[in-house]
Amino acid sequence: MARKRKRKSRRRQEGRKILELVPHYNIESGEDKPVTAARKYIASLGIVPPALLVVRRNEHTTDRYFWAEKGLFGAQYVEENHFLFPSLQSIEIVDKADKKTVAAASGR
Repeated sequence: MARKRKRKSRRRQEGRKILELVPHYNIESGEDKPVTAARKYIASLGIVPPALLVVRRNEHTTDRYFWAEKGLFGAQYVEENHFLFPSLQSIEIVDKADKKTVAAASGR
């Protein structure tokens, strides 16, 4: 029997593209819980928002967190609700402006 394909949300895909433009940090959680490790890493380096932290729990599992002005959020939530974050809206505007420039340059 054929498997039904999962529908991909356009809003989430757009959020994922925007998050690709944000600085990424890869860390290991060690003995701490992933969110605690992310908070300690942010505090130790003084990371300025927006940033995406990929925390490796073990060899198979990673957790993704988004560091915003308002705090630390799960990356999946941010992908789906990127319009709620002012720092991502400025990135989104710049990204769309670049696409318009490229489209205008390639058009005749």
